[in-house]
Amino acid sequence: MEITYNFQVTPTVEQIIELYQNSGLPRPITDKARIQKIYDHSILIVTAWHDDRLVGISRSITDWAWSCYLADLAIHTDYQKFGIGKKLVQLTKEKVGEETMVLLLSVPTAMDYYPKIGFTKEDRAFTILREK
Repeated sequence: MEITYNFQVTPTVEQIIELYQNSGLPRPITDKARIQKIYDHSILIVTAWHDDRLVGISRSITDWAWSCYLADLAIHTDYQKFGIGKKLVQLTKEKVGEETMVLLLSVPTAMDYYPKIGFTKEDRAFTILREK
């Protein structure tokens, strides 16, 4: 199975929603306009493709000098456990460079995954949750 990775191609909203539905990543998939807005305002998007099928995505917001917030990492369930997520994170880190840290908020089901691919668990994060 050959997976290609791309920084230049932003998938369609329909492709993104299909991937989110399949991967189980909780996002507002019934609100196409909101998904489009999310991607319109993201700075770094890395995609994984099997032929013409979107099988993985990494979406980040960064200042390119200090921090990079990895907002989404979604892998199609049929393609999990092949190293695609790890590769997307690796490509994200390479793109933002050595001066920039990568941080994220994990969904509960992925808490055991991130340490396996190089993340350190932190207990010093704070959030103001969205109202909608």
